Amino acid sequence: MVAGKRWKQLLMAAGLGVFVSAADVVASDWARFRGPNGTGISPDKEPLPVEFGEGRNLKWKVALPGAGVSCPIVVGDRVFVTCYSGYGVSRQEAGEMQALKRHMVCVNRADGKVVWERTIDAVLPEDEYSGMGVPEHGYASHTPVSDGRRVYAFFGKSGVYCWDLDGKEQWKASAGTGSDDRAWGSSSSPILAGQVLIVPAGPESRAVIGYDVESGRELWKAEGDSLGNVWGTPALSVVDDQRTDVVIGAPYEIWGINPATGKLRWYCTAMETDQFNSSVLIDGGTIYAVEGRGGGSIAIRAGGKGDVSGSNVVWSGNDSNRFSTPLLYEGRMYLISGGLVKSVNAADGKEIFQGRLTGGTAGGGAPGAPGAPGAPGGGGRGRGGFGGGRGGSDYASPVLGDGKIYYVNRSGDIYVLKPGDALEVLAKNRLTSEPEDFSATPAISNGQIFFRSNRHLYCVSGQ
Repeated sequence: MVAGKRWKQLLMAAGLGVFVSAADVVASDWARFRGPNGTGISPDKEPLPVEFGEGRNLKWKVALPGAGVSCPIVVGDRVFVTCYSGYGVSRQEAGEMQALKRHMVCVNRADGKVVWERTIDAVLPEDEYSGMGVPEHGYASHTPVSDGRRVYAFFGKSGVYCWDLDGKEQWKASAGTGSDDRAWGSSSSPILAGQVLIVPAGPESRAVIGYDVESGRELWKAEGDSLGNVWGTPALSVVDDQRTDVVIGAPYEIWGINPATGKLRWYCTAMETDQFNSSVLIDGGTIYAVEGRGGGSIAIRAGGKGDVSGSNVVWSGNDSNRFSTPLLYEGRMYLISGGLVKSVNAADGKEIFQGRLTGGTAGGGAPGAPGAPGAPGGGGRGRGGFGGGRGGSDYASPVLGDGKIYYVNRSGDIYVLKPGDALEVLAKNRLTSEPEDFSATPAISNGQIFFRSNRHLYCVSGQ
């Protein structure tokens, strides 16, 4: 079934559209999920430490008011992160849904002190904290985004919120209160396209929604039934310096949307999977996607109009990831899933190497602690054990700064890898000997790396 049948509500976009950017975000900011346009790569030149842990290159650590798998973002001298509390923090004792709260926390990046915190009452009923879905990630899974003047957060059924950088609420809006067929909750993060806030509200409303950043007014709503099974985050594709497409993966397809109107510009049949958990990756004029559940991998040339399945596919393959999004650097794409690292040539999809992450602990963290090397359940005990994610060791995506790849598994093992034609582990670190869950992708900015667990926010720096 093609997108024209799946997504009848969208008319094909006319014209070239507009070039979009977030003018008030500087290069050193990490202002959205996986940093600049979701690439996971920091452009900073400041050195980053290889080895770190308790007592070594750990600049500060601050307790958070709740759990979550959303990622920290960094804007200027402030770090923003979302959390949840009151319900669903432990699989053994989920608590009462009526007690569920969301939190937006702003922290001073210099010393870790909380600058401000806002608490949001949940719109109920929420998806229950049970089964395979919600316990995998909880109720604070969407990473916020900033344009350098405001910070925007999506809390699923509880809506979209906008604050200025000092914590004054600017507006709030609904994005729907529906659920996906499995009631697994939602996790897609918002992004910015100029003056439009793009919110992938798949489970909530089977739609991607565009809001005016100044007022919160809904500008457009692009609907499609298959969006109910989307948990990934879109990215922006600039085509020939003439137009920008919002690119998002959906079951069986990749879509390119006009950010000004919400109209479908193009679609590509891709990957045999009925859900899309990871996020698309864009490098230059090529769009990459890797999906689990047998979905495989694909590279698509950006741009086009209508069905580009026969014209724009560069290559397709059988590589797959569980949740994490690949990292592409110097022509090599790195995939990490279940402790296995695989690198493929971005030009043709052919394998360069694969290897398994092993090795001793270089930083803080005692062997034998839950999730530490040699500990029972070291592959990721998860939320059922101590309030983090539950199944499998992989959830966060790899990021790159100072020419090094940083990857954290749910157990809190942080691997530092050297990019290249073979797997080379430079160090394996731990930030704590306590049983914490690390399901969030790290953020990198100005020589600092920010990690969040279900309990703390950490700042690592060699400076």
